[in-house]
Amino acid sequence: MPVPLPPALLLLATTLTFRAALLLLSRLPLPVHVRGDPLRTWRWHNLLVSLAHSIVSGLWALLCVWRTPEMLVELETASSVSGYLLVCFSTGYFIHDTVDIVASKQAQASWEYLVHHVLAIAAFASGIFKGSFVAGGVMTLFVEVSNIFLTMRMMMKLSNHQDCLFYRVNKYINLVMYFLFRLAPQAYLTSFFLRYLGERTEGAFLLSILLLVDLMILIYFSRLLRSDFCPERASLRHNKDKFLTE
Repeated sequence: MPVPLPPALLLLATTLTFRAALLLLSRLPLPVHVRGDPLRTWRWHNLLVSLAHSIVSGLWALLCVWRTPEMLVELETASSVSGYLLVCFSTGYFIHDTVDIVASKQAQASWEYLVHHVLAIAAFASGIFKGSFVAGGVMTLFVEVSNIFLTMRMMMKLSNHQDCLFYRVNKYINLVMYFLFRLAPQAYLTSFFLRYLGERTEGAFLLSILLLVDLMILIYFSRLLRSDFCPERASLRHNKDKFLTE
């Protein structure tokens, strides 16, 4: 499968692309509730880049599978130039976001994101540098369709718009998308990689990462349900910086 640039250069180019996106999106007007608060301002800009990544990569992942449907069943061997570039693109985002969190001194508040990003980068490296499991990486990125609505939810909470109609509608859409594009693909991927259980192979390594991500996804799901559908319980666990993780 010919690719236009060496993997290291592709990763550098995509990482710098997201850095440029951050600088560009930071010029947009801020919501009133965010303006004047450095922490909320940083988080708003961080979420804008995350939303842009989710829209592009989520739709791109669906397009890759639509054009190369064998990716749904041949997770280890199926590939395409478009799918390969998508995996590089998203890895560049995870690298950028990791640097942004650390450079902004938000590592402690956002440690869960850092753990997720490190796991994602490690998993995608096999597809980028070895050319295997590219289809698995593409299917993993189905989650970004769900992240579009999840990120919009977080942005509305951050700007203090939890009481608007769009937030109330979005929380149900978000729940459906969570099932369709996060829980269902993860369950399918986990069942596929379980065949490598007990083998000292690359697939076994990816399975270990996948199981950790599964655990994180279930924890996030419980938080989502508690926050949006059991607010009385969520209020008991209130944290002034809760918007950073929920």
